[in-house]
Amino acid sequence: MSGSSNYYCNLLKLCCQAGNHAQAKKIHSHIVKTLTSPETFLLNNLITAYGKLGNLRYARHVFDHMPHPSLFSWNSILSVYSKSGHFSEMKDIFNRMPSRDGVSWCSFIAGHASCGLLAEAVKVYCLMLRDGPVNLTRITFSTMLVLTSNQGSTNLGRQFHGHIVKFGFESYVFVGSPLIDMYSKAGLLLDAKRVFELMPERNVVMHNALITGLLRCGLIEDSEFLFGNMVEKDSISWTTMITGLTRNGAGRKALNKLREMRSEGIRMDQYTFGSALTACGGILALQEGKQVHAYIIRTDFMDNIFVSSALVDMYCKCGSIKAAEAVFRRMSRKNVVSWTALLVGYGQNGYSEEAVRVFCDMQRSGVEPDEYTLGSLISSCANLASLEEGAQFHGQSLVSGLISFTTVSNALVTLYGKCGSIEDSRRLFDEMNIQDEVSWSALVSGYARFGKANETIALFERMLAHGLKPDGVTFIGVLSACSRAGLVEKGHQYFESMTKVHGITPTLDHYTCIIDLLSRAGRLEEAKSFINKMPMHPDAIGWATLLSSCRFRRNIEIGKWAAKSLQEIDPQNPASYILLSSIYAAKGKWDEVARLRTGMRDLGIRKEPGCSWIKYKSRVHIFSADDQSSPFSDQIYAELEKLYYRMIEEGYEPDVSSVLHDVDDSQKMKMLSYHSERLAIAFGLIFIPSGLPIRVVKNLRVCGDCHNATKYISKITKREILVRDAVRYHLFKDGTCSCGDFW
Repeated sequence: MSGSSNYYCNLLKLCCQAGNHAQAKKIHSHIVKTLTSPETFLLNNLITAYGKLGNLRYARHVFDHMPHPSLFSWNSILSVYSKSGHFSEMKDIFNRMPSRDGVSWCSFIAGHASCGLLAEAVKVYCLMLRDGPVNLTRITFSTMLVLTSNQGSTNLGRQFHGHIVKFGFESYVFVGSPLIDMYSKAGLLLDAKRVFELMPERNVVMHNALITGLLRCGLIEDSEFLFGNMVEKDSISWTTMITGLTRNGAGRKALNKLREMRSEGIRMDQYTFGSALTACGGILALQEGKQVHAYIIRTDFMDNIFVSSALVDMYCKCGSIKAAEAVFRRMSRKNVVSWTALLVGYGQNGYSEEAVRVFCDMQRSGVEPDEYTLGSLISSCANLASLEEGAQFHGQSLVSGLISFTTVSNALVTLYGKCGSIEDSRRLFDEMNIQDEVSWSALVSGYARFGKANETIALFERMLAHGLKPDGVTFIGVLSACSRAGLVEKGHQYFESMTKVHGITPTLDHYTCIIDLLSRAGRLEEAKSFINKMPMHPDAIGWATLLSSCRFRRNIEIGKWAAKSLQEIDPQNPASYILLSSIYAAKGKWDEVARLRTGMRDLGIRKEPGCSWIKYKSRVHIFSADDQSSPFSDQIYAELEKLYYRMIEEGYEPDVSSVLHDVDDSQKMKMLSYHSERLAIAFGLIFIPSGLPIRVVKNLRVCGDCHNATKYISKITKREILVRDAVRYHLFKDGTCSCGDFW
């Protein structure tokens, strides 16, 4: 090769490394102008360079104008089309080749493999064998093993293993590593270890492959033993261990490995830092995360978009939103991963409105969302119970085609379930091409939240019949449904099946469901006995659940026990005082009510004020009890007064038992008449068009009298009224509620 050709080849290599397409074209132009007959080797390098830079048209132009293309030239253009997935051009080229060698066949196979076309790749492999086993190379076997592994075709992989032994390739490390990976991915660790042990030489790549397999199967001790006995470890070995430990929930061990790696002086790359930050986020290790951040700054990795995105994610998971925002703002480049990390972080930390704002900023910046972005955004809308915005993003998912991803469809099923449109939730579920465990759990939870106990249980049974494995969230939904329907024995059976059948350890939330199940059924003594046998103490929600049922059943003794227990673990929680006051008030023990009120005042404990809100024309209107701050107050109060007289005519009788004031009944009725949800409902009746449901959200549970009154209002006005309180949805229609008056 001449000196000028060598010079141009080096320049082309630099262009490829820099991704500089324009400069490569200039070099090509200079070659045409200065060299009358460029050497074939130089033209081959031009083909390869254009292929790497993604310009297939120029690569083909160079090839078509070569006076005497060599076999290497044919292989070069074939490789270009193979790597780009252009099958028709690849087959034109392959069929026209005057001769073929192992590289030709391997490129042709790789072209099919790169797009996951296993059956076609196998056909080409068989044709190659007919052409002569001399064409076999270790790269061919490696390519086929990777493809079978990715496709989960272990039986086919075993057949290739047989060919590897038959044709004498079993001692090649380049073949052994993908063999180990294939077996370990399939969970066949004995086969993976056998391949490893039979290799005459084991390099670091093979060790890494087996360690990855062990960690993938959760065998942490075995992986640590193998890692500890490695003579030489590269940065990939360390990163493999850190990543694997993190994925197995051993975040603390992963961080210890990071410290060891640093003390060994091993250079860290973006993947090491990414895994370390994931470990910090997983165990909420904010201080360690800050230390990793400081080390990243010292090693000049802050400009790496992968590392910066991982930092944003770590700070969000640790609840340090301000730090996440600071890292995000300083990023010189932002891609869909970094935007999504911040958006998800806002949603996870309860800042759902900010998550929607970030999405709008992302779109303005020109970055297109992917399925994870849109799924997370829709989840934020679900948390806000914002059906209007969620429906808009539903439309966007249809236009973009992202609705075909299960992540997005699951988020939409959850959205409509949380926003009270259970029919839309079910319709989306039925239209999904693939329904996974998350899909079923989302729908089960939606039905449970809506009070449709029988439908929830039937759906759960169908899920089990389909062979899908429920998780803890699914069981919370089905146990809640049993509680709403008073199915005590069935609820107990499901609770027992969690550990005995499904291998799920019940959490405190599941125990709270059983407390609710027994309490709602009036079996308060059984609930007390169950609590005393629990492996952990109930939290504030558990005690409040029992206390609420004691108020309904007017059981003072167990109520006092529950209230005292709640005060011990959460002294500032007003529920213990308010619910116990309700029990005393129902019994006419006004001295005890006064004593509890004095105690609350002395301790500075205040009841959370009840408020309700309704959305109209993109604006949220918020109401509190006896609220007259709205510019529409006169219309609202006039509407309520008109409704009150019509309700009385229909048979409505105010339930004053929930009023904790020692005043006469007329004053109690007046107090009830202007609760926040009634003001919001009246606003909806005035302004929401008659064909649309009225949707109200309340921060506390709906009181018994407001629940009864809303049933009458729905009957009188012939309107659907959907109220989402702190516990569940209530759909009022034609004088009935979806909860069956059991909430």
